[in-house]
Amino acid sequence: MTVLASLAAAAPVTGPTRLDPIELFLAADIVVQSVMAGLVLASVWVWAIVISFGLRMAGIRKRCDAYERDFWKASDIEAFQAERGGKEAGEVPSARIVAAGLGEWRRSTAAKAIDREGVRQRLATAMDSAVAHEADKLSERLGFLATTGSVAPFIGLFGTVWGIMNSFFQIGAQENSSLAVVAPGISEALFATAIGLFAAIPAVIAYNRFAQSVNRLEARLQRFADRFHASLSRELDAA
Repeated sequence: MTVLASLAAAAPVTGPTRLDPIELFLAADIVVQSVMAGLVLASVWVWAIVISFGLRMAGIRKRCDAYERDFWKASDIEAFQAERGGKEAGEVPSARIVAAGLGEWRRSTAAKAIDREGVRQRLATAMDSAVAHEADKLSERLGFLATTGSVAPFIGLFGTVWGIMNSFFQIGAQENSSLAVVAPGISEALFATAIGLFAAIPAVIAYNRFAQSVNRLEARLQRFADRFHASLSRELDAA
């Protein structure tokens, strides 16, 4: 019996071989748990925006390609817009730019005396405004990505600081500074920062990528508007 007791005392104590995120969350302080839960929800929402916005941009580019290809082949722009513009105005930014240009064209050429230079300026202003509106509308949901990318690390750091403060409080309460007392609290605290980085890094990457995509689409729409403006300007000279 004595031999068995000595062997049991001499045997090494085996602890967990890896970190368990669920156990770290459950063992954390309520404040740290709140921080972790908020960051996890932010991360889920970030990935939802990434997937939905990526699919949306791909669809917009595809529809713009089809619309613009058929638009430049059309011999009668008014008839083409009457056929395709109403059906695709809610889905194709190019169609809304054409609608803005044609609307201003009708209003400016309805008068008996036509100021050609004034018409050109108003057409350019109307289509430039439509292009800016399309870019702003696409960029609306990117604000959450930018906010998460800049704020999430600091929120995680707040959870870490709170957890470390709690660990020092436990040291003072138990009057024991051993690793057994300090290490669990510090692990839980650092886990909050890890979750903050997990939410922030994809958000920053996605924001930069999507902002670049929106800028490219805006430049493309601006080129399309400039080309359409040149076509209307030639019609104005011919008239």
